[in-house]
Amino acid sequence: MSDHQFRQAARPDVFAAPDPLVPPSSFPDCSSTSPRKLPFLIQRDGTWLYRGSAVKRKAMLCMFSSMLTRDPEGIYWLKTPMEQGIIQVEDVPFVAVELDFRGTCGRQQNLCFRTNMDELICIGPEHPLSCDWDRPSEECAGVPYIHMRDGEGAFPIQARVTRAVHYELAALAVPGHVKGKPCLGVWSQDCFFPLSRPV
Repeated sequence: MSDHQFRQAARPDVFAAPDPLVPPSSFPDCSSTSPRKLPFLIQRDGTWLYRGSAVKRKAMLCMFSSMLTRDPEGIYWLKTPMEQGIIQVEDVPFVAVELDFRGTCGRQQNLCFRTNMDELICIGPEHPLSCDWDRPSEECAGVPYIHMRDGEGAFPIQARVTRAVHYELAALAVPGHVKGKPCLGVWSQDCFFPLSRPV
């Protein structure tokens, strides 16, 4: 992003002004003794908020999301050519909103997902799908996440699979094994990804 593009993105008419009812003391501490905290929040449904107001310009959201990274402690940072700082993320930054089935059935099929930022990610060795079995969900099942890209440490940047897309995945599930334990899952790019907890 050029300096001109960032200045355009930072124009006061792009983002809503701070709520006058919110006291300044509640804003993030941006002192020089601690990392700067930018007034962004990515909600669980993928909505970006700036000072409590939704950011609706898709081109701007795609630009900002491409500059999102994650440090070795798992904290999310927005790093632009002009400034950088920590932002809050309720769950993960991206949401997989659409499933595209490609290829033939079986081990060589290719399962691709479109995210809320219109990125196309095909699960496989470079972009594995995993389920968080311990995270509460309305379905009382594992919540599927897609590895979008690496962070700066062990914590990746992920996309959560929406409930509707999860149902589509479940319809493609076949019996398989993980470490010798049976479960249901899906194949993509010759990799098996469990959708049920191996027992």
